[in-house]
Amino acid sequence: MTPIPFKPTPFRALWLAMGGMLLLAPAIPHCQDYPSKPIRIVVPFAPGGNIDITARTIAPGLTEVLRQPVIVENRGGAGGRIGTAQVAKAPPDGYTVLLGAPGTLVAQPVFHDDIEYQPLRDFVYTSLISLVSSALVVHPSLPARSVKEIIAFAKARPGALLMGSAGQGSGTHLMGELLQSMAQVKFTHVPYKSGADASVAIVSGQIHLTFDQVSSSGPFIKAGRLRALAVTTSQRSKLLPDVPTIDESGLRGYDYSTWTTLAIPAATPKETVQKLRDAIDAVIAQPRTREAFENLGAEVVPNSAEAFTRRLEQDLARWSRIRKETGIKIN
Repeated sequence: MTPIPFKPTPFRALWLAMGGMLLLAPAIPHCQDYPSKPIRIVVPFAPGGNIDITARTIAPGLTEVLRQPVIVENRGGAGGRIGTAQVAKAPPDGYTVLLGAPGTLVAQPVFHDDIEYQPLRDFVYTSLISLVSSALVVHPSLPARSVKEIIAFAKARPGALLMGSAGQGSGTHLMGELLQSMAQVKFTHVPYKSGADASVAIVSGQIHLTFDQVSSSGPFIKAGRLRALAVTTSQRSKLLPDVPTIDESGLRGYDYSTWTTLAIPAATPKETVQKLRDAIDAVIAQPRTREAFENLGAEVVPNSAEAFTRRLEQDLARWSRIRKETGIKIN
């Protein structure tokens, strides 16, 4: 029997073409149109703190590069654990990301055994965004004018000095715990919801001392409303060149710097992750962004996602070792 040739009608031809497109559809990455809606940068602290300022510094540039609104959303609480855990569990589509820092990605995982997220398991990262030193600052009513004097004061009056922080396990808390451990002194820790809240408390005289990034404490220091005793990094800050480091002040080996990065849920498609990485690199390369960070006392360091991940691994290993050696605990 001679086969009857198949001659598709225009209607049948259309359906065949659509069928071929559907067969090919799975091979086309779903994220090729990313981003197609607003992106949220979650700051796991209250508004006005150092991490919040960093997020709001890069958001306008990211909006321009990605051509979608980039919104900063504050989800504070538990020293940053609440907001960080929420992002770790967010849909891995690139629309919810975290402004990460040592307090949430190092201190919390190292010093909390029951933490709900793990930084190397639950996130992937962009390059380093900024690096900034912090200062040990005291209220002017306190007579101490150096690290040695405040250590002597604390030894003579154990627990009398009130030390504010951005919350249990935050970077500012960890800086204080490290100083207490190395100097063998005891402060009374007063945790706040954010670094901004701690700043308000010390400026108003509710607490005696805190550790704060020079980006936010600098104006108060220059106005005489706070006194800077030392900076936490191994080198002096360009914004406070006359203020010694804690290492210089007698606690040899003391070194703590605050970095920031964008943390993305680990299951996010690689193409989406790369778009976010490229966008961050483009924004921090802009002269206006670098100038904004310099005005805040932050340094933009040429970096890569791979280099940052190695740094995070080293920081986690370093602080895990310090926890064992010093016995520092965070309730």
